[in-house]
Amino acid sequence: MNPWIAEEGTLDPPGVYWDEAAQAWNFTLYSRQAQSLTLLLYGDESHSTPLLEFEFDLFKNRSGPVWHCRIPKASAPGARFYAYRASGPIEGIDVWHAFDEKKLLLDPYAKAVYFPPQFNRSSACRPGDNAGKAALGVIDADREFDWQGDQPIQHGHDLVVYEMHVRGFTRNPNSGVAAPNRGKFEGIIEKIPYLVELGVTAVEFMPVFQFDPHEGNYWGYMPLNFFAPHSQFAAIPEDYCHQRNEFREMVRQLHKAGIEVLLDVVFNHTCEGDETGPTYSFKGIDSGLYYTFSGDELHPYANYTGCGNTLNAHSVAVQKLVVESLKYWTKEMHVDGFRFDLASIFARRSDGSIDNQQPPIFGQLTSAFEGPITPRLIAEPWDAAGLYQLGRSFPGWLWMQWNGAYRDTMQRFVAGESGLITELMTRLYGSRDLFPDDEFNSCRPWQSINYISSHDGSPLYDLASFEEKSNWANGEDNRDGPHEFRFNCGWEGDTNVPAKVMRLRRQQVKNYFTLLFLSNGTPMFRMGDEFMQTQDGNNNPYNQDNETSWLDWTRLEQNRDVFRFVKEFISFRKTHSTINRSTFWREDITWYGTGKHVDMGPHSQSLAFCLRGERCGDEDIYVMINGCPSTLHFQVQEGWAETWRIVIDTAAESPEDIYPPGEEPTLETLKIDVAARSIVVLIGQGDRESADDADEAEMLPTADSEPNDEIPEEAAQI
Repeated sequence: MNPWIAEEGTLDPPGVYWDEAAQAWNFTLYSRQAQSLTLLLYGDESHSTPLLEFEFDLFKNRSGPVWHCRIPKASAPGARFYAYRASGPIEGIDVWHAFDEKKLLLDPYAKAVYFPPQFNRSSACRPGDNAGKAALGVIDADREFDWQGDQPIQHGHDLVVYEMHVRGFTRNPNSGVAAPNRGKFEGIIEKIPYLVELGVTAVEFMPVFQFDPHEGNYWGYMPLNFFAPHSQFAAIPEDYCHQRNEFREMVRQLHKAGIEVLLDVVFNHTCEGDETGPTYSFKGIDSGLYYTFSGDELHPYANYTGCGNTLNAHSVAVQKLVVESLKYWTKEMHVDGFRFDLASIFARRSDGSIDNQQPPIFGQLTSAFEGPITPRLIAEPWDAAGLYQLGRSFPGWLWMQWNGAYRDTMQRFVAGESGLITELMTRLYGSRDLFPDDEFNSCRPWQSINYISSHDGSPLYDLASFEEKSNWANGEDNRDGPHEFRFNCGWEGDTNVPAKVMRLRRQQVKNYFTLLFLSNGTPMFRMGDEFMQTQDGNNNPYNQDNETSWLDWTRLEQNRDVFRFVKEFISFRKTHSTINRSTFWREDITWYGTGKHVDMGPHSQSLAFCLRGERCGDEDIYVMINGCPSTLHFQVQEGWAETWRIVIDTAAESPEDIYPPGEEPTLETLKIDVAARSIVVLIGQGDRESADDADEAEMLPTADSEPNDEIPEEAAQI
């Protein structure tokens, strides 16, 4: 070994790692402004009195902004945990700082976090010593795990994403999960047979990185550390090393069932908040290195996230932190992809201005992964300060993106708004206006994550049940949730609902799913929507760790018909690869109205289309959509009656609302009455020549097309 390394430590990798040959630990930390740094090692007995304190030598243990040291295990044989203390700033650096030489600081690269019994958030918010009350990094967090040959997986046309919260999915006592495993990674494992029955092929977990357990953000969007699994999600939280293996076992079992694992990751802010928030880690190590500043002495932290601070993605230290975290979760934890919360933060420079070119971090993320399968990168392409980069304007090359335009269009249409037919066609087609595949752009429809509801808003059932928000729970007034387009079906709330209203609500939920699963692009829906979960009108329960946010599994039994509909429709979509393609439908789609021509007038609420499957070795699909409050008469424009079979009618009662393969009834006539606020789907073999002037109906309108009962001449051709 290089004698310099043996004496002074190495600069890489960051964090702590064990050198077996030297029987020593190597510690590495980044801080540009710190004037002094002390490493403290603790044992099991006392979390206030360290076993060893090591003061870094400025001339031997610092190289640029990197602090490093080598500690022989013989110097502290009982060491289990570690933390740092830092002082500063270096004279002449004109950046607001939060150094407190008495404050214990968590290593940003800790692979597991230990919370001593006296852990206290408020002590981190006050100046001075918080020994015994601070979160500590775990020194030997690594533990062997047998992956049993597990490999990453990645679905294609059959990708269906299920957004879920680890705790909320099984925390309710009626979940059927063993009591010790409710709300835990182990609880997810117990429910894998349910996920397999439903048919989803990917789960997207809301944040599982260690977040502040005392901050009150149930959703987990207050990260404390970017490497450690959240300890409260472990069945044995006190076994701070086993937490990683509980997560790994969950991933292994999900992969065994053919289900991808995606993580919602928060790299735009931390739980340290603004100048009044706690100093846990980044603040005390080097605020100027990790955060973006506002220039306001009273409120120094820039807040483009709505959470008090903004990580500085233009800092090399932050870029490395993000890349190393993602590589760790991919390589060591076998995660298949990541959804980036407020991903447009990455486009902001250190002064908050927008980099409209290619911010460096995007290039680093693109080149960070090796192998035949690289993890999915999914963006929430906006931030909380108004930056909106949906589609080709987002700087991440071929990233998948949450499509807020899709969400809004589908909510508005199903709620009964008229004049949206052009927009509806565009969203069904794959949002080509946002993800163009012209000579200047080579976007793909699968980049569009199509969703109608997510954690950030109301469940589908509530969109059809509450026109007023009820963001009150446990005496707290939750922050106002996102703007939504709702229609309560004629009765506000979920109490004493008339049977006629409840039937329409079921129909509306089925309409949402029908539009979602018939759209080109990647479908995503939130946990519980398949059995009409409710939050009682609360569309922002970010702080509600109670029945408001926990899945109520009794609703599965109450709404088995809706669950069956969703399950069968997922199977239908996976079977018919013509729907979700890697390219746009182009000449395989013909648009109609109730008759031959599409009505794009300001009062129109109807649309039909025929999607041909021959190119994909599939059958044709004919769809008739009636958003009107009254029955409409549709004339099928292709084929003959006996060539079509009815597969879906959202107005019908179960089991006639969706037929399994081989049981679909044959159409008796090409004239069909489609009930108010419903959708009918046919499958079979159409005949292009049977529609007069079919080429005229093959035109896909652009967003600025003039309303007309025929598709205008200037509309963009497919």
